[in-house]
Amino acid sequence: MALLSNAILAILVLTATAVLLPKLTGVLLGLVFRGVGWLIWRRTRARREYVIARARSEEDELRASQSKGSTTSPSRNGAEDEDWEKVDSSSPSGVQASTGSVISGDTGQENNRSPEDWDGVIGFFHPFCNAGGGGERVLWEAVRATQKRWPKAICAIYTGDHEVNKATMLEKVENRFNIHLHAPTVVLLYLTTRKYVVSSSYPYMTLLGQSLGSLVVAYDAFTLLVPDIFVDTMGYAFTLALSKWLFPTVPVGAYVHYPTISTDMLASLDDKSGVQGINSGAGKGWKGKIKRRYWELFAKLYGWVGRQVDVVMCNSSWTAGHIRALWGTGKECSNNSGDGTASSPAVVFPPNSKKNHPLVLRSFARFLQERTNNPAYKGQPPPRLMLIGSVRHASPDETHIYNLRLLAHELRIRDYTTFLCDASWPAMLSHLSTASVGVNAMWNEHFGICVVEYQAAGLICVTHDSGGPREDIVIDLGDGATGFRAETEEQFAASFEAALALPEAEKLAMRQRARRSSQRFTAEEFSRKWLDQVQKLVRASRV
Repeated sequence: MALLSNAILAILVLTATAVLLPKLTGVLLGLVFRGVGWLIWRRTRARREYVIARARSEEDELRASQSKGSTTSPSRNGAEDEDWEKVDSSSPSGVQASTGSVISGDTGQENNRSPEDWDGVIGFFHPFCNAGGGGERVLWEAVRATQKRWPKAICAIYTGDHEVNKATMLEKVENRFNIHLHAPTVVLLYLTTRKYVVSSSYPYMTLLGQSLGSLVVAYDAFTLLVPDIFVDTMGYAFTLALSKWLFPTVPVGAYVHYPTISTDMLASLDDKSGVQGINSGAGKGWKGKIKRRYWELFAKLYGWVGRQVDVVMCNSSWTAGHIRALWGTGKECSNNSGDGTASSPAVVFPPNSKKNHPLVLRSFARFLQERTNNPAYKGQPPPRLMLIGSVRHASPDETHIYNLRLLAHELRIRDYTTFLCDASWPAMLSHLSTASVGVNAMWNEHFGICVVEYQAAGLICVTHDSGGPREDIVIDLGDGATGFRAETEEQFAASFEAALALPEAEKLAMRQRARRSSQRFTAEEFSRKWLDQVQKLVRASRV
């Protein structure tokens, strides 16, 4: 009997140890992280005070310069809208935007402070903010919306672009995106560890390597300045989890352009068509099995990290669906009804302003050949293809452009193809105003901001039948098609022909439908939805 009692006692002790030890370990780790976070906060207090004082000083200098007889808007380096400070504090829903639309927000009764009185620091984690792509457009539009909603807040950008100072950065933002920012409350904090998130640093297990590397870069960011709100706008979800561990009282938010891993990526391992990315069909053999298992385990880790985020925004329904499945419960919700949680992310479409370029070139070559062989087009000038976009220098982008030029030469379409890299905003508008068809052939484009810009400019779109363009942009809103979708080289060539061969009346009708559709993706709509979510973080930071 005593032996049985001892055995039962031993089982109970082992069971209790197995249950309590992980929890005790978690508590101890939590205390360690909080202790490290407290030390970081204490060491960076002086820099925080300096950043705030410098911003207020620049604000005073700007006001003083304006009061000395200048009635025009500030200089380009000041970079602000003419009616920057037309804040309608009497409106219960927030701030009157420069376009006249009302931005919803706090009621103004919280802590007896008006909504625009929040004067904290919001940190934007965007190590490549000078890249000039669609993600950067979203970043700077988010900064502008935040500045207008909370004029006293400081927007700190964690960047690794040491070669660009603030004045030059803001000038580029204006030239590239036509976005005017209020210079005094924009602060650039320069990272020294950005190399740890560069994909070329990890020839194997790239997803895990970049994710773990982002922890190093995030720690670097926090040692520069601990913000009151921390937002990742580039897709490094692990940084948000680290912030929660180090600073539990700092609310964190994510604007997700593209999930780090998705069910589509897993499905591509079994793809036989060869169109689903560079890993298409890579699930064969023992290496394929290892890769599949690695991705499955990483997806679980990615999901756990994502569930630490307080506010989640996605750029499209496609992205939101994957994030909902990976970070939350996977339950379905309507496209725009997300409440900003991991299980129900809010869809915040980017404001309108990486594609499969070889497919575009091959499709255009086929289209030209078929058109040349058609007697109906004899004597007519051939269409021209122009590829416009930003190029990150000293990066794989430059090699990509070089290879595309070679391909255009091999396809014998060099004389009909123009590559325009890093075009300014006025140049972009000029070319959009004279073009007829806009093309985007990227498979599973997370959103497709260039497609929206095509629609807004009145172009007829030909886009890949997947991702954001299929689910959100080139869709029938009840009054007819707003463009063409295709998948293969043959389908793209046929769509080019169909777009140009439309009768003038139908061509005009499609352009008008597309322009009306593009109004769903305006800067004002982005600002309204962005602020609806960020104000949750502001409220949490005040508690």
